[in-house]
Amino acid sequence: MNKLKEYQGLFQAVFLATQDAISVVDENGIHIMVNPAYTNITGIKYEDAIGNYALFDIEEGESLHLKVIATKKEVGNTKLKIKPSGKTVVAQAAPIIVDNVLKGSVAVLHDVTSIKDLTEKLKKAQKKIRELTYKYSFEDIIGESDVIKEAKMQILKASKVPATVLLKGESGTGKELFAYSIHGLSSRKDKEFVRVNCAALSEALLESELFGYEDGAFTGAKKGGKIGLFEQADKSTIFLDEISEINLNTQAKLLRVLQEKEIMRVGGTRTVSIDVRIIAATNSDLNLAVKEGRFREDLYYRINIFPVTIPPLRERKEDIPLLIKNIIVKINNEYGRNIGSISQDALMELLDYHWPGNVRELQNVIGRSIINMNFNEHIIQKQHLPNLHNDKKLNKSEIKIENSNDIEKLSEVVERLERDYINHVYNKLNKNKTKTAQKLGISIRSLYYKMDKYKINY
Repeated sequence: MNKLKEYQGLFQAVFLATQDAISVVDENGIHIMVNPAYTNITGIKYEDAIGNYALFDIEEGESLHLKVIATKKEVGNTKLKIKPSGKTVVAQAAPIIVDNVLKGSVAVLHDVTSIKDLTEKLKKAQKKIRELTYKYSFEDIIGESDVIKEAKMQILKASKVPATVLLKGESGTGKELFAYSIHGLSSRKDKEFVRVNCAALSEALLESELFGYEDGAFTGAKKGGKIGLFEQADKSTIFLDEISEINLNTQAKLLRVLQEKEIMRVGGTRTVSIDVRIIAATNSDLNLAVKEGRFREDLYYRINIFPVTIPPLRERKEDIPLLIKNIIVKINNEYGRNIGSISQDALMELLDYHWPGNVRELQNVIGRSIINMNFNEHIIQKQHLPNLHNDKKLNKSEIKIENSNDIEKLSEVVERLERDYINHVYNKLNKNKTKTAQKLGISIRSLYYKMDKYKINY
């Protein structure tokens, strides 16, 4: 009797302490026992459950107790919806048999509603974190001009297909913003967006960063090796900014990624399959680079499947008021200012400018203007603007065409202006190439290339 009481106490402790709901019915399907977890999950009090029929707590599904009583066999995991709580549970039941006589059924109910809710909350939290880590979104593409609307339309189309995208545009037009937007609108948006500035890395470092390396691949290699950015971007998007700066050897390996969808780490012997969506960007003429042998023709055709041209600011000046309004809001938050708007005179000054640095230069000008303002001033005036006309502008009075024979190709005019502008800035900055590249918004390698092209002495 003492042993029986011991077992009874042990059974009682387990029955009360378990987190899963337990209900027991007799051979007639009448509830004779339920534990506290059953009360918590179903919302039914102990006294209301005892003496009730097996079906009384089921909203959707069949009673496992009645199946067990009818078949004298166990019933495996079955999804049910219980009442009055409305929770979804997964239940299993087994017969209670004493001396080959059926005495009832015992069922265990696992609450999956709370797990499902927590999983959904976790997914939403992860999504929110990824959204917060995005620097830009589609809504950050500001403008109502026809050319920017067309570019936006192309972005929406590009986001719906996994094709490689080539973003073409001058420095400062917002190619990174467009790349983030494509990724954020795509089916890969919940995965990490990986950005690579190809011009900022040396040739040797770029290859190991893109494709990773094995242990001992080179002097200074991290022990155990390192995965590359392509592997990091698996099932996601990789943005190759300034792709024109990649050397021919790395271009060949990049072509393999596009063709075979696999990479090989530096110093490795096996290939790694990857699923990566590539968005490339350039401010250079890749057609010219192909002709000059600086860029592989086969790679060019591979990345130029879905080209998107981003218009320069001078071609969409009607967007400048909207852009300024947006920039003011951001700078107010960043600087703790309360700037309301810009005066008409100041706006006309900005509309008259040719914006070689595009939107990035506009952001810089508005930021410098606000710094020039006193804290009690709330409207940007013309006197707050930095001097935009240090460099000679091309205007109508300077364009002199005597006859049709004097008309030049647009490319020749653009090249001449680019050459003169680079030469002017270079000399203005005391022939400091690093500062010149920074001010022009291009990489140092691009500057060297352009200086060689235009035979600018350095």
